[in-house]
Amino acid sequence: MGFQIAIDGPAASGKSTIAKLLAEKLGFDHLNTGATYRAVAVYLHEKGLSPSSAEEEIENALKDLKIDYVNGRVYINGEDYTEKIQSPEAGVLASNFARLEVVRRHLVRIQREICDDKNIVVEGRDIGTVVLPNAHLKIFLTASLEARVERKLKEYQKRGLKVTKEEVERELISRDEQDSKRNVAPLKPAEDAVIIDTTSMSVEEVLDRILKLVRERMNT
Repeated sequence: MGFQIAIDGPAASGKSTIAKLLAEKLGFDHLNTGATYRAVAVYLHEKGLSPSSAEEEIENALKDLKIDYVNGRVYINGEDYTEKIQSPEAGVLASNFARLEVVRRHLVRIQREICDDKNIVVEGRDIGTVVLPNAHLKIFLTASLEARVERKLKEYQKRGLKVTKEEVERELISRDEQDSKRNVAPLKPAEDAVIIDTTSMSVEEVLDRILKLVRERMNT
């Protein structure tokens, strides 16, 4: 079994940036589980399905699904979905579909298969609590809503997406509400997670703190 690091937290708390950099520093694999949820949500939407569709229909659509996550790109049945999942709409779709037990059951199994026997940094919302409950190190990143809105707005602008600050704030509040109050695998820190508030921290400061924790765990 490899050394597994779980990084959880709400949208725009810094998970993706930190997870990618941490994996690079350690020479570990990296998995963004949010990208897999976005891709599956877009895939189901393209098939004319919605979160209110019959469970049997969704189950049938997921039954032969194959997900690959390679070098930061996500593929469904061989098709690259990376560009399709970048919009705010994809994020909302992912949050809506992620509430369904049938969707989470399929994706948790796939995510565990991707992580099996690897040195890996895995980011998401239920990694330490559900996907990798025995991870060697569990981190829960958080930040103020204001800081997260600013970060998400910059991210969208960098991608050339035209969104307002108000739209981003509404999106994050909605996703926080859905992710933390859903019945299946709600967003919450694992009991043994290290909670880090990134509001006033630089990326380098967060990374240094986690690297120190990794070294401590690897040496015990």
